[in-house]
Amino acid sequence: MSEYTDLAMARRKQLLPNGRPVYNCCQAVVSIFAERAGYDEQAALKAATFFRGGMQMGSVCGAVTGGLMALGLAGVDDSQTAAEYLQKIRQMREGMINCGDLLRVNAERGGEKMPFCNALICECVECVEEALRRTELI
Repeated sequence: MSEYTDLAMARRKQLLPNGRPVYNCCQAVVSIFAERAGYDEQAALKAATFFRGGMQMGSVCGAVTGGLMALGLAGVDDSQTAAEYLQKIRQMREGMINCGDLLRVNAERGGEKMPFCNALICECVECVEEALRRTELI
C-alpha cells in the first residue's frame, strides 16, 4: 500500500452512526488527491457526493469516477491517459466498471460489499498514482 491508499482506507474506516462510511467510494478516491493538486478538499468532497453507488443508479463505479476526477484535478488533460486508466480497471475487473455489475458479481461469489468496495478503491487509487507518475505529475 502507498501513502495514498493508506489515506483512502483511513477515511473509509470513519463510520456514520448507521455504520455506513463517512466517505463514499468516489469521495475516498478524489479527496486524497484534491488538496495535493491545489484544490479545496471540502469542495472536492461536495462535488463527489452523488457519485456513490454508480451515480446512485448502478452506473460507473464511484471509485472509478473518483479516479477520473483525481486525474483531472492533477492536470491530466489528455484522453489517452484517462482511457488507459479505465482500461487498467477493466482488466483487473473482468471488463466491468459499473457499480451494479461489480457488486452483483461480488455477491454471486459470496463476497461482502464493504471489503470489496475498499479493495476497488485501493485499485483505483493505485491506478491514479501510476498514471500521475507516468505523466510526471507526482
